Amino acid sequence: EEFISSPPRKTVRFGGTLSDILLKYEKGDTTDFELLKHQLSDPDIKDAQIINWLHEFRTSVAYLTKELEQLVNILLKLPWLRRSREVVEEYLGFLGNLVSAQTVHLRPCLRMIVSQFVPARITIREDDVDISDSDDDDENLSENFNTCHRALQTVARYVPSTPQFLMPILVDYFPFINKSERTLECYVHNLLRVTLYLPTLRLQILELIVEKLLKLDVSTPQQDIEDAEETANNSGDEEKSTEEGLFDMEEDEERKGNKVVSSSSERMAHPLAERLDILMTILFSYIKDVCHVDGKLNINNTKDLYRDLVSVFDKLILPTHASCHVQYFMFYICSFKLGLAEAFLDHLWKKLQDPNNPSVIRQTAGSYIGSFLARAKFIPVVTVKACLDLLVNWMHKYIDNQDKGVNAYCDIALHGPFYSTCQAVFYTLIFRHKQLLDGNLRKGLSYLQSLNFERIVMCQLNPLKICIPSVVNLFAAITRKYQLVFCYTIIERNNRQFIPVVRSGTGGDLVQTCTNPLDSFFPFDPYILKRSKKTIDPLYQFWEELSAEDLENLKKPIKKGTSEDEDDDFLKGETPQNDGVVGIAPNSYECSTRSPVSSIGSPPDCYVPFP
Repeated sequence: EEFISSPPRKTVRFGGTLSDILLKYEKGDTTDFELLKHQLSDPDIKDAQIINWLHEFRTSVAYLTKELEQLVNILLKLPWLRRSREVVEEYLGFLGNLVSAQTVHLRPCLRMIVSQFVPARITIREDDVDISDSDDDDENLSENFNTCHRALQTVARYVPSTPQFLMPILVDYFPFINKSERTLECYVHNLLRVTLYLPTLRLQILELIVEKLLKLDVSTPQQDIEDAEETANNSGDEEKSTEEGLFDMEEDEERKGNKVVSSSSERMAHPLAERLDILMTILFSYIKDVCHVDGKLNINNTKDLYRDLVSVFDKLILPTHASCHVQYFMFYICSFKLGLAEAFLDHLWKKLQDPNNPSVIRQTAGSYIGSFLARAKFIPVVTVKACLDLLVNWMHKYIDNQDKGVNAYCDIALHGPFYSTCQAVFYTLIFRHKQLLDGNLRKGLSYLQSLNFERIVMCQLNPLKICIPSVVNLFAAITRKYQLVFCYTIIERNNRQFIPVVRSGTGGDLVQTCTNPLDSFFPFDPYILKRSKKTIDPLYQFWEELSAEDLENLKKPIKKGTSEDEDDDFLKGETPQNDGVVGIAPNSYECSTRSPVSSIGSPPDCYVPFP
């Protein structure tokens, strides 16, 4: 009775079967063909109708040549994703048949799939104005994305050359950086999913993502982000300041589909910083998931991803000046295994010492070495010493080659890589000197004395004149305390030689001294994006602001002949809680001596008076 009373499946035919319609069209009879296009374009088309038509199209793909491109485009616009499972399966079968029989339609098929990598657009009416926005509340979004990836895998299975046609489309469809956070989040997430089943595209996709992240990063200087946070805090928009955000590490993040749902206190006040924060969180999660299988580090996967990321680093990150956050993907992957950190340092070292590289690249490599050695909590002292040995020996050889030549004078254009290396060594010593001296002060002092800082400081190239004052002053205070070298006479002489620079502004002429002639920056300065910093903070060494007592201690040199026990007690009293290592804090330059924005986050410009 149920069978008899049920209506037959609704089908509509214009002039016979699909093949008959297409044959008539070829002979010039377009009436049924136009009716067919009209029915397929009907927004109220039923699932049963779609299934019937697709079933016929699957058996007639031989007719769908280039001349019927308009009909194929109508089929590709069918609302198949948000239909019943039967429609989805039939459509996937149709796609497979179409691209295998008519590869001329491969690009349109790929464009249709990639266009679904972001939430659908909906129209919202506000104040009698229609506003187009992404549909963030679509509960089936995650399932739709899964289906899109099935479709892409189906096409790739039938057409092996899919990757080379797909990559330009992925580039073209990347959302503009001012699109909503949700749109960017979904697209980047889906791009990274593509790398899992089309591994030949991984390097190019990572390059695309990092390139877009860099645009966001350089558009949001650290100072702008901090100013936006301060403004938001003052206006009562947020309950906690950026500094207090450091203690929110235990807050759980919930996920709704692929969307990070977090408390308002985790939102960045700066809109571009908010986008960057979300995308960096996704990138870190991807790196972790690729490198770990069942919770354990997979060495082969990690090495392969490391090679791709180093390639991206060389092509995009290294030539980019003063990016603040994106480079931390290298910091993060190097934390998985010491061998990776050492390989990265070796890679940078080769860049630095190679005279065939442009000077600016060599200088930047030096900045990365110094910042990485100072900041990475996972790098042990033995690796720091090995790197210092390499750098300092190279500096001494450089001095040997220059001291007797015609270029033995202070000039950034001639000796930029040398000055960058000096600054890297000084910076590393500021952060790591307590670890280098910990345990056995006499042995540690002997090692530091063997580096012969006095020759470097006193040479004709005069590195103390070029390096950032905050680094020079702390280096001078530390080396004086341990009687390694006395820098203050040179610093005073250099200060007398500085020529003030007059710059005209709206408020009249401003006289200032160039405090950063190298235009250097510290690439691993504090990471201040609230969500993604939870990944970095446990691996990161922070600067502990010097108290008045610490400053007083720096003025007091260690007395020779002090017993080793007394030395050890002294060191224990001075060792910071953070694994005996100092770190750094933002906003460290005083306003009166602030360098360009690129250097914000360097050690405080505390001038320790000399006797």
